[in-house]
Amino acid sequence: MSALAQVGYVARRSVLRTARQPANIIFPFVFPTALLAVTSAGLSPATKIPGFPSDSFLAFFLAFPFIQGALFATMNAGTDLARDIQSGFLNRLALTPLRGGALIVGQLGGIAVLAFIQNCYYLAVGLIVGVRLESGIVGGIVLIILATGVAIAFGALGAFFALRTGSGEAVQGLFPLLFVGLFLSSMNLPRNLIEADWFRTVATFNPISYLIEGLRSLIITGWDWEALGLAFGFAGLLAAAAMVLANWALQLRLTRT
Repeated sequence: MSALAQVGYVARRSVLRTARQPANIIFPFVFPTALLAVTSAGLSPATKIPGFPSDSFLAFFLAFPFIQGALFATMNAGTDLARDIQSGFLNRLALTPLRGGALIVGQLGGIAVLAFIQNCYYLAVGLIVGVRLESGIVGGIVLIILATGVAIAFGALGAFFALRTGSGEAVQGLFPLLFVGLFLSSMNLPRNLIEADWFRTVATFNPISYLIEGLRSLIITGWDWEALGLAFGFAGLLAAAAMVLANWALQLRLTRT
């Protein structure tokens, strides 16, 4: 069987398993949009700060649910794979001709499908409440592609932690750390308007800032090629590094068993 066919079978299983777990679907849709509504209402006076890049804080903050939805991908991909490890399913797969790379890529199939759907939903919510994309229709397509790529990258990171620890609880414990990283970014304010030096420095070195700014540029700026290049670059780098680490962790786990 070809590697592509193997990826297809594993991806189909991943999609079906994701669809059979309502909690993995409901929370990525409800929680980010609820925080979008609450935060946009509470921080709307920030638009009066001189130099703020938009007169609508809702438009400025719309990039947030895309990133938070991607963080859910870390937990979903990791816990599903950890469940396979704990149930012994991964050991049974080791007795088949399935390639390790096909297992990891296919495992992310459910994450990619769910991420695409939820990103379309976030964009639709933004358009319904009055946000208009400065980059137009094509920008909306690029926005969904970028956000889906970010979700796949975080999903690969979750797969690595699952393979390294073999515990769904350990993967779930990673989510609060990533959530803290989200808040220590340029999520609420542009980096040049953050007055606290330590906060601005942390946000500058935080890769999540550049993912948010790439998505945000398509919404409130238009075609900012530097922001987009950094966002796609960091997303690609994270995905590649996480895939390599996940494949390494898979080989170690199969060797131990």
